[in-house]
This record gives sequence, structure tokens and C-alpha cells, in this order.
Amino acid sequence: MSTTLLEVHELAKRFPVRTPQGKGLLHAVDGVSFQVAAGETVGLVGESGCGKSTLVRLLTRTLPVSDGQVRFLGSDLGLVDPQLMPGHKARRDVQMVFQDPHDSLNPRYTAFDTIAEPLRLLAGVRDASELQRRVEEIARLTGLPAELLRRYPHQLSGGQKARVGIARAAVLRPRLLVLDEPTAALDVSVQVVILQLLATLKAELGMSFLFVSHDLNVVRLLCDRVLVMYLGRIVESGPAQAVFEQPRHPYTRALIASIPGSGRSAGEHLLPGDPQSPIRMAGAPAAARCAFHGRCPHGTEACQVANPPLQDLGGGRAAACLRLGQLPPF
Repeated sequence: MSTTLLEVHELAKRFPVRTPQGKGLLHAVDGVSFQVAAGETVGLVGESGCGKSTLVRLLTRTLPVSDGQVRFLGSDLGLVDPQLMPGHKARRDVQMVFQDPHDSLNPRYTAFDTIAEPLRLLAGVRDASELQRRVEEIARLTGLPAELLRRYPHQLSGGQKARVGIARAAVLRPRLLVLDEPTAALDVSVQVVILQLLATLKAELGMSFLFVSHDLNVVRLLCDRVLVMYLGRIVESGPAQAVFEQPRHPYTRALIASIPGSGRSAGEHLLPGDPQSPIRMAGAPAAARCAFHGRCPHGTEACQVANPPLQDLGGGRAAACLRLGQLPPF
């Protein structure tokens, strides 16, 4: 049986905001629960502003948790102050590849120094020959030529910078690698190479991936399971193949129908209107309606007065919709 590596339970993040009506709370992540097993690749998808990046920051402990748990190998990382996380024992096992390889590298560090820094700070490696050996080893695994290790970021191409960022995250051989849109800033041809690299690296080092992306084709090819996020909540989850072939939630259907070449009529799944506001007035109870109401092409009056929970559908699948089983074939 596979080991549960990461377990997220009712995770929430609220930001205080001011509105013309007074003080409010922006619910960026709103009661999210899921698991990542050892050796598994889980994809997280959803439109811009749905809370993906905030969720990533909560999981990597660079942002304080409002409510809920982030359990990694049984230890609740949600209780760890983000300022203390760099010194926590779990930091070596949870690493992140950032979205923009240009902005995430220190311009004053060579590629070698960038990759070696986690070894110095988190693994306590001080011996120069050991640093050299381990940096060159991960450089080979990430397809980074040794002669590039002496170069600074401005001397590297976008794809080479991406490899440096991946090597930096993987040099400690973490148990979980969180990738926040790692190919979004790259040309399409370079994206393919980086994705092949990630697949090879995962097989070589036996890591688990949480892969955040807006590119559904990439998620379908790379991921074992998919989480679909809307307005801070998970509205559908399940094995990637099953979700892409037979999506159960209307929002998931709209996302998949929008993929070029999907063979689906995007017009049949267009989402009218605007998303509901994620802001609630301070002290106000949660809205008693579906968060997707107003955009859903299959909504009814019942959706205005009930907020559907994520229901277990069997086979590792779940969806949050009052009309499950009543929607027309996809």
C-alpha cells in the first residue's frame, strides 16, 4: 500500500480587506482537503484567481494558515510559523519550483552557487569536494552541462534557468516537489523538454509532485490524479484519465471543453456572468448557496440555498454538485 505523504484537511486562508461596506475577509482558500501519496503526481487546475498560488504558499509554509491542517508524514506543518520553517526538519523534504525562472534566481549567484545553497543551508554540507560532487550529480540528472555551472542567470537561456531552478529544488532529493506553473514562462518547444526532464527526474529520485498548471493537456499527460479548484474550493477530484474523459462537475466540463482539439463544443459549456465575490463581511456566516451558482449552465433554485459538499463517488472520484447524476452526457 502507498504511504500518504501529504494530508491536507479543511485548509483555509482568509485575508482582511476593506470594502465600501466596511471590514471584510477575502476567502482565498476555503476548506480544502486532499492527499498526496508517495510517488504520486497530483495536478491542481483552475482559472486565474481561484486560489492555486495561495494554496501552494500554505503548503510550503511561506504563508500563515487561518484554519485547517497541513500534515506531512504525520507532522502538522500548519502549526509551524513561516519564519521558522526554513529551520524545520521538513524543509529538506518539501521543496518548490517557482513559476518564473527569471525572477526566482539570484542575479549575483552563479548556477553552481544557486544549486549548492540548499546543501549548505539545509544539509550542512561544507566540504568543497562534496558540494562539487553533489551539484554536478544533480546537474547531470537535470541535463545541465557542467560548463554552465559557472555562469550567472543573465548568461543563461530561459530553458537553462528553468533547469537550474529544478536542480536547486531537487538537489536535496526531497520527498515532495511543489511545482507552481513551472513551464508557463517558457516557449512551447522548451516546455516539452522541461516536462520530459521532470518525468525522468521523478522516476530517478522517486519523488512526489504537486503540479500546478493552467495547461490541461500537460496535466493530463503528467499527472496521476487531478484536483479542480474554483473560488478557493476543490469542486472535483479523481484519476486524471477518468476526470478528463467523464468530468462530473459543470465547471470541470467547461475547462475540458475549452481545450483546443478536445473534440467538445466549447459553446455548449460557456460560463455566463462573473464569479461570485470571495469577500465576506467580517462576522458574516458562509453563503448558503453553491459557489458556482450564477455561472453554471445547469443551476436550479436549489443551488441558491445549498452549498454542496465534496461527495465521494467511488473509484477515487469526488465532486461538489447538487445535480450529480442529473447532468446530460458530456
